[in-house]
Amino acid sequence: MRYVKNKEWLLKYMNETNVRIIDCRFSLAAPQKKQEEYREGHIPGASYFDLEQDLSGSVGDHGGRHPLPDLVEFVTKLVNKGISNDTTVIAYDDGEGAFAGRFWWLLQYLGHKDVYVLDGGFKGWLEGNYPLTTEIPVFEKAEFHPSLNADLIAATEEVKAFVQNQPEDIILIDSREEKRYLGLEEPIDKKAGHIPGAINKPWMEGLRDGQYIPAAEQKQRFSEVNKDKEIIVYCGSGVTATPNFLALKEAGFEKVKLYVGSFSDWISYAENKIE
Repeated sequence: MRYVKNKEWLLKYMNETNVRIIDCRFSLAAPQKKQEEYREGHIPGASYFDLEQDLSGSVGDHGGRHPLPDLVEFVTKLVNKGISNDTTVIAYDDGEGAFAGRFWWLLQYLGHKDVYVLDGGFKGWLEGNYPLTTEIPVFEKAEFHPSLNADLIAATEEVKAFVQNQPEDIILIDSREEKRYLGLEEPIDKKAGHIPGAINKPWMEGLRDGQYIPAAEQKQRFSEVNKDKEIIVYCGSGVTATPNFLALKEAGFEKVKLYVGSFSDWISYAENKIE
């Protein structure tokens, strides 16, 4: 797999001067909890990035629950952790894949190629009885020059155009679990349902026991999706769609975009239809 590394790889290369490790553990139910757990023990050399403080911007009327962070501030944070354009970066969460996936996607969006997600996450690391530390690393500042990859992002206008025209060359994928897609249940957002025309591919089906299923199985998951078409993935707020984004890339899909605002942005416009 091109975007996922296993714990054995990380154990082997974690002390290399050009490797940076990012701890992205987070709990939506208790936002402070995982940062405290990071302080209690993390993979040696790992710096902590918080979903809401570091990987998202301020919530406004539009943009969804986890809008993009201010990119200048985000790059400054990368630089302060010793991340340059040449650094190999590996991110982990508890094994859900979504929080590390958000970090991975952000670096891809900034044009950084050498970034990976740790398969199995922190949970898998613990199960391997691999080393932990409470030491918080300090790095010399690096230089990082972003080169935005606009092809990875879908704006609200693009999704609106998709809904209005239902073009045959674009496929919209809702990454949430089926009951939210169908509008049977909506635990977070003010409205229930999905963006008209979207198909449902729950993101968690791309993982098994916290590990990404092999590329051949990912291809099978998306077997009815034409590789030549543009694919836009979304979820509730642009976080849990990132494992689907990564899975599609692993399966060989080239034209994949993330609708960062996702369903929480879509419903912030009163005129937008819901199915």
